[in-house]
Amino acid sequence: MLAQKRIHPLILSLLSGLLLYASWPVSPLTFLIFVAFVPLLLMEEQGIKRGPYFGYVYLSLLIWNTGTTWWMCNSTVPGGIAAILANSLLMCIPWIGFYNIKKRIGARVGYISLVVFWMTFEYIHLNWELSWPWLTLGNVFAMRPGWIQWYEFTGAGGGTLWILVLNIIFFLALQKKKYALLSAASTLILPVVISLVISYQSKVQEGDFSNIVIVQPNIDPYDEKFVAGKQEAQIIKLIRLSEAKIDSNTKLVVWPETAIPVAIDEDSMKTSYFMQPVWDFLRAHPNLNLLTGIEGFRLFTEQTKNELSQKLPESNSYFDSYNSAALMDGHNFQIYHKSRLVPGVEVLPSFLRFMAAWFEKFGGTTGGYTGQRDRTVLKTYNGTYRIAPAVCYESIYGEFMAKYIRNGANTIIVITNDGWWGNTAGYKQHKNYARLRAIENRRWVARSANTGISCFVDPFGNVIDPQDWDKTASIKLTVPALSNQSLTFYTIHGDYIFRSAVWITLLIVIWDLFLIIKKRFHRA
Repeated sequence: MLAQKRIHPLILSLLSGLLLYASWPVSPLTFLIFVAFVPLLLMEEQGIKRGPYFGYVYLSLLIWNTGTTWWMCNSTVPGGIAAILANSLLMCIPWIGFYNIKKRIGARVGYISLVVFWMTFEYIHLNWELSWPWLTLGNVFAMRPGWIQWYEFTGAGGGTLWILVLNIIFFLALQKKKYALLSAASTLILPVVISLVISYQSKVQEGDFSNIVIVQPNIDPYDEKFVAGKQEAQIIKLIRLSEAKIDSNTKLVVWPETAIPVAIDEDSMKTSYFMQPVWDFLRAHPNLNLLTGIEGFRLFTEQTKNELSQKLPESNSYFDSYNSAALMDGHNFQIYHKSRLVPGVEVLPSFLRFMAAWFEKFGGTTGGYTGQRDRTVLKTYNGTYRIAPAVCYESIYGEFMAKYIRNGANTIIVITNDGWWGNTAGYKQHKNYARLRAIENRRWVARSANTGISCFVDPFGNVIDPQDWDKTASIKLTVPALSNQSLTFYTIHGDYIFRSAVWITLLIVIWDLFLIIKKRFHRA
């Protein structure tokens, strides 16, 4: 058997890391993900000790994390390096758990434990304070919507399960296990066939003739966007680009994250000097609504402040900062405060508050932004669109976005500023992840990115009219605004596959603890 022909663990470690990297968007070699973990399974089968095994697994995951997310360092070098090192370490936990369970309970439970331990890790990573689910395995198919139309039933969790099961089956096939190769072929092909059937039987629903205009202003976030004296010109540019595309059927214009490049008191939106050109633009087009990113704040007293409120120097007042989306017409506005804040950059997790001074030294935050708990749908005043707003990277969270749809949203709007990362794979990955949300919820997505890629995505994950990186543009598309859209299975039930894995994980851990205690009891 292949397992008896020993391969040096360093070779297996490097091979696994390179396969993971080579399969990830924006690489066209997506299929490699189905065998990317096989070298790590071979390594464990060869009887390597736990300490070295942990080291080689860490090396594989470090190669993957570095190759796919190195672009974070373009925003902050210390923060990017720390995130890559920490994320790689966290990813080792399921593998060490698998190693221990397989040794103590046996191969069958061991391989089951690898699947559910990894999925439990991903679920936690989606929901805890140090969340960074960029490399959730199910995201790998973001460029292959034709393979995963069944995400409307499973979400990205189904993709993760598919990948893990296939890796184990291919490994068993290499071990010449009976029926493993046939199982691998059927497990690989059947989901794709199901996806093709769903695509064939479905079609995009038609609605009215309302259209959405997306603006991509292409303003450098480092050298121009937040520089004093340049804010008014940026707002005029946004208005000019909008007016170049709007017509009598335009019901919504979308500007990117922090498009209003100056801190705005959200309690004084209507009287703010910088907002006056925006209000004038909207009053000139009374049937129009605007969704724009703003960097807002609100003032509080000692009695009304919260734990994230920061004190104004030399005063008795406090303030909260927000990364917000504002929906406006000529007279009214609604505000959504970004809720999924970037750890270390926009908010410091509570269990890391003791490192506050270090974070500030290297450009992080100790106070940061304040988010909101509710998934509040923003309803256009012209009665057309009910918006699920996603600010910055919130669109990578499947269940998070599904809650908006359950609350009545009929359109997903992503506003982001991917310019922080430069011309790298980062903004391309981010754009493609929005395709998963479209499939999961069967909703249109409109995406406004400051420096690119702005685009539309139909409910089947097809990208329409994408605008190149580092390009000034505005685009328009008729987007149906339906009032009676049905909810997908995933929209209703969310990450139920991940939650099921958590329960199985708990059962395996309890079983393992029982066996450990029983063994020690007999020794005594």
